Amino acid sequence: MAPARSAERLGPAANLPSEARGVTVPNFWNVERRVERPDIATVPKTLRFLTADDYPPFNFIASDGALSGFNVDLARAICAELEVTCAVQAVPFDTVASALEQGRGDAAVAGLTATPNARAVLDFSDRYLGTPARFVALTSKANIKADPEVIATKRVGVVSRTAHEAYLRAFFNEAAIRPFADLRGAQEALRKGEVDLLFGDGIALSLWLNGADSAACCAFVGGPFTESRFFGDGFAVAVKAGNDPLRAAINYALQRLWEKGTYTDLYLRWFPISFY
Repeated sequence: MAPARSAERLGPAANLPSEARGVTVPNFWNVERRVERPDIATVPKTLRFLTADDYPPFNFIASDGALSGFNVDLARAICAELEVTCAVQAVPFDTVASALEQGRGDAAVAGLTATPNARAVLDFSDRYLGTPARFVALTSKANIKADPEVIATKRVGVVSRTAHEAYLRAFFNEAAIRPFADLRGAQEALRKGEVDLLFGDGIALSLWLNGADSAACCAFVGGPFTESRFFGDGFAVAVKAGNDPLRAAINYALQRLWEKGTYTDLYLRWFPISFY
């Protein structure tokens, strides 16, 4: 999916998102690209995935004590596609990269992003999830168009000193921006009608919209906004630097999971309100 600038949206037709049960599911794979099946002999018979346990719904400890979440299910689906045994272990998030470097796991799926600093010590798969920004409005006003000319006439809440505020000032600089110290304050201002729109991280906002705290007050408007310069390149699976066979195998598995609909099923399970 090509990054979009301002109110522009998604890229080439081969990478357009799909609709499933009324939910927009992102697609990061070119279905016209044929990825060869890897030599399974190059993949460990037991593929050891590292993740964290403090980032619901991506990776967390469920009420029954089991490690759960989108990342965990995705790791297991990759193993199933490669026909290898799967072992998923949780470690503190700030130790994931070092644990992978030390050989305590073969791959990491923990909401890691392929930043320049991270690429200096690890290699990464293709992106499996983006981190777009979105506007949210009261449901009664969800027909607002997210065009710069329209936004310029609205009061827009945003968390101060964030990439989302910087983006607003760069592309919607005529908007009546209302910075807030935290997301909760901005959400409450939207519910009270003190702002017309809230702009922020699409993932966090989708979880709020799907939760009890929002009381079904609001809905997404326009977007998604995917400018990587502001919002990053999204999540990818990390492997130890130089492990090209495993990285290629994971890329193959990810594309196959998309083509077979497995990725869509996982996305719908964990994100019933899509952030795309």
